[in-house]
Amino acid sequence: MVEIKSDKQIEKMKHAGAILAECHKALSKMVLPGITTLELDQFVERFLQERGAKPAQKGYMGYPFATCSSVNNEVCHGLPNRRPLKNGDIITVDFVVNHDGWLADSAWSYGVGKIAPEAQRLMKATRKALYKGIEQAQVGNRLGDIGNAIESYADRKGYSIVREFIGHGIGRKIHEEPQVHHVGNRNTGIKLKEGMVITIEPIFNQGLPYITMGSDGWTALTYDGSLSAQYEHTVAITRNGPIILTEQA
Repeated sequence: MVEIKSDKQIEKMKHAGAILAECHKALSKMVLPGITTLELDQFVERFLQERGAKPAQKGYMGYPFATCSSVNNEVCHGLPNRRPLKNGDIITVDFVVNHDGWLADSAWSYGVGKIAPEAQRLMKATRKALYKGIEQAQVGNRLGDIGNAIESYADRKGYSIVREFIGHGIGRKIHEEPQVHHVGNRNTGIKLKEGMVITIEPIFNQGLPYITMGSDGWTALTYDGSLSAQYEHTVAITRNGPIILTEQA
């Protein structure tokens, strides 16, 4: 069952989202050659603690870190480590903020130093697709409209979409109903209603859409070793259109 949030509850989630967005803004200045994903993870945990918030995914299903840090061909759920980032890498940092029991979720891809033009194009297209999906998050539309907008844009730009990992409802729990697929047909799926809060989080690959799992049991990688990028926002469905709760200023 899809849980409908009140205006007051959405405001609480918006506050969690503002902390998350502020943290991503700070991270964007820290992602430089030589820093490690473990250092970034430790920064995020301190940042949240200083603002009275917690990293919701730490301990979730046994996950041991505050963030997921996925580099280059790592699709998602990469474990932070002590390996320094290199010039030309791309990294996606994904985390969930819990403030006063309400959650917000956002992932963002960053270039490390000077990145190749093809990596820039991949990141730009994935980010644009996220906003194409958000445009369809309107009262009366259906979930398939979101997926179709993202899939159509990926097709136009020549990228594949990872289908195993999808968006979801969010509130007091990280994963709630409904499931939000990033492919689909228009006018299909459940109807979007005022008060629904969902994540939209497309993952684009340069090559094939298929994935394989790393030996750590968490990290998903592209099957063919190609680059991958992801962008994610938490979005509230309102009578006045979609409100991005994790938008960076």
